[in-house]
Amino acid sequence: MFISFSLWLYTMEGTIVRRVIPSDNSCLFNAVGYVMDHDKNKAPELRQVIAATVASDPEKYSEAFLGKPNVQYCNWIIDSEKWGGAIELSILADYYGREIAAYDIQTTRCDLYGQERRYSERVMLIYDGLHYDALAMSPFEGAPEEFDQTIFAVQKDRTIGQVDGLALNFVKEQQRKRSYTNTANFTLRCGVCQIGVIGQKECNNQEAMEHAQATGHVNFQEYR
Repeated sequence: MFISFSLWLYTMEGTIVRRVIPSDNSCLFNAVGYVMDHDKNKAPELRQVIAATVASDPEKYSEAFLGKPNVQYCNWIIDSEKWGGAIELSILADYYGREIAAYDIQTTRCDLYGQERRYSERVMLIYDGLHYDALAMSPFEGAPEEFDQTIFAVQKDRTIGQVDGLALNFVKEQQRKRSYTNTANFTLRCGVCQIGVIGQKECNNQEAMEHAQATGHVNFQEYR
């Protein structure tokens, strides 16, 4: 009997894979675009979605909430040089009507956006301290991206079943390999241009972040 490939992915155990998103300051948006729509070029559209959402509710999205005036934020977020974070992930979870699980490699913490809405589906991202990539379930290592499953049903216990454990094990393995950038504690060196920069040891000491924003380089290593 013929079984469709999507059904095979649902019924058989595959492997969690990290789909790399270009380091162009829009990685969060394009990672979301990939897991939601299998499209790594959604950043301009999703930035506009966020700006429109924020502009439509200035009471909710106040200066106290955004860290800047509503209008200023809307102009800021559509700038392709600006990075996204928790606010943007929360808005995008509601826009798509799906939970977004964002795994932090350094801490293995999972931040879940849209959880309070009790959406019936979930997607997954992975964060290395400076950069977001997409997580997917693949039938085997090296399988083409077209076979990726990126949307998972949320079960009654508010998990996504065995995929939760597979994802956490993958993140722990990435942590073991030190596949993250610790911008809080280390003096760093850019792995691309070899320039030494300082991590965020203090609020005003953000050389690593500034270098990444200016150059698009996100491959940092501990400077020895």
